[in-house]
Amino acid sequence: MEQVSETFTVDLRRLTVLRELQRRGSLARAAEALHLTPSAVSQQIAALAREAGVPLTERDGRGVRLTGQARVLLTHADLIAAQLERARADLASYGEGGGRASVTVGALSSGILGLLPGALAALAERLPHVRIDVVESQPPDLFTALDAGQVDVAVAVDFPATPPHTDRRYARTDLLTDVLDLAVPADHRLADRDRVALRELATDPWIVGDADSCCGAVTRTVCAAAGFTPDIRHAVNDWGALAALIEAGQGVALIPRMVQPLYAHRRLTLLTPDGTPPTRNVFMAVRTGSESDPVLTAVQEQLLAAATELSNRQLTNRQARPSTGVRRSPRSP
Repeated sequence: MEQVSETFTVDLRRLTVLRELQRRGSLARAAEALHLTPSAVSQQIAALAREAGVPLTERDGRGVRLTGQARVLLTHADLIAAQLERARADLASYGEGGGRASVTVGALSSGILGLLPGALAALAERLPHVRIDVVESQPPDLFTALDAGQVDVAVAVDFPATPPHTDRRYARTDLLTDVLDLAVPADHRLADRDRVALRELATDPWIVGDADSCCGAVTRTVCAAAGFTPDIRHAVNDWGALAALIEAGQGVALIPRMVQPLYAHRRLTLLTPDGTPPTRNVFMAVRTGSESDPVLTAVQEQLLAAATELSNRQLTNRQARPSTGVRRSPRSP
């Protein structure tokens, strides 16, 4: 390997491949995320190493790991990407009528249900000439799409697959704290209770999303903290299907309040867990440097307004209920 020259040029697309390898931890997973073969990813990394004049990977058992030089290069890659986004935002702000013609918002399903309808309606009036597309996605794929420019604004929840707050690639804004309640069948033995301890449901069948999904990860973590491993009978990521299974008496689940309006017609009962209720932090993110883009600014403002409205509505609804703060659907006859 040649020594680093005083002047060198690197391909930004190859930097994107290196960033994905850092995120996924293996050539195979990076290749899958980028829709490439592992061989193609390896070739891209090797070409980047030749451009930079330093080794970027080293053998680690049957796989590879990033070298110290690769991590240094990635630090600069983050700064380069942010500066390019700032240039794009400045150009979009220049002159009359400038700006993006379209924006793609990527969001987890509960974010689409709870936040997007109100935000999209407001944006249709505010930005009538801008096309707003929505795709359902969650970390880590959501942030791979954000890096690649396939998504412009990401709405996500903090959990292990989400980039940390310290990740300089993204400008984050917290939207709301989403509380999770217990959903049980209407004729469940605890349905007459106001509050229950999670551990009282340790022997119940549970309906939980996949382990790599946000709510699936949160449910497993919350149950472990309560001192038990849930007996997962059904792995379901669709909120409507999950509600139908609960209504049919097939199990219990933790349900975020963002999606609970979907359950108004269901014959099931929502209970508040004892102690501090489990919560999720919902946030939005854009690529660092794009915060000042006028169209993205408008989209983020409307998402924040929708989140504030949802939080206020949830607070009002809880205060209007009995002092226990529990909402019940009609009991089965």
